[in-house]
Amino acid sequence: MSERDDLIATLTKHRGFLRHTTQGLTDEQLGLRTTASELCLGGLVKHVTSAERNWAEFIVQGPPAMGDFTAMTEEDWQRRADEFRMLPGDTLAGILAEYEKVAGATDELVRNLPSLDATQPLPKAPWNTEESWTARRVLLHVIAETAQHAGHADIIRESLDGQKTMG
Repeated sequence: MSERDDLIATLTKHRGFLRHTTQGLTDEQLGLRTTASELCLGGLVKHVTSAERNWAEFIVQGPPAMGDFTAMTEEDWQRRADEFRMLPGDTLAGILAEYEKVAGATDELVRNLPSLDATQPLPKAPWNTEESWTARRVLLHVIAETAQHAGHADIIRESLDGQKTMG
């Protein structure tokens, strides 16, 4: 297996864990908060989809794909917060279809990117302490974020109805 195959396989595995937490649920259940957190299953899938899309665009376009987080307005922050909620019209089928579309585009990018060493300066954001990341580093970040949120989703699902991803 190549490095690119390893990256795709690892991302695919964690995407699958996240998707698994939504199996057999209604659209209403996807919006339920079952822990002290504001997080819900549908919102987690929406957020991971958006984050993966944005980071993939960043690999190609650089900082303009992400915007300047230090200049965000209240409306911008509200749109970002809405990624973590089920909104009117959001459905499991729609959310998962969008996630599949984004996943396919990311996988295609990884397969065809001229170099995983391609570097982009990071966008302006209070949490960015480094100057730039390689495409490889971005993909490792997407894998880590997907895995972290799949773990969050597993806790939310277990609190909802006892179902666990592994076990």
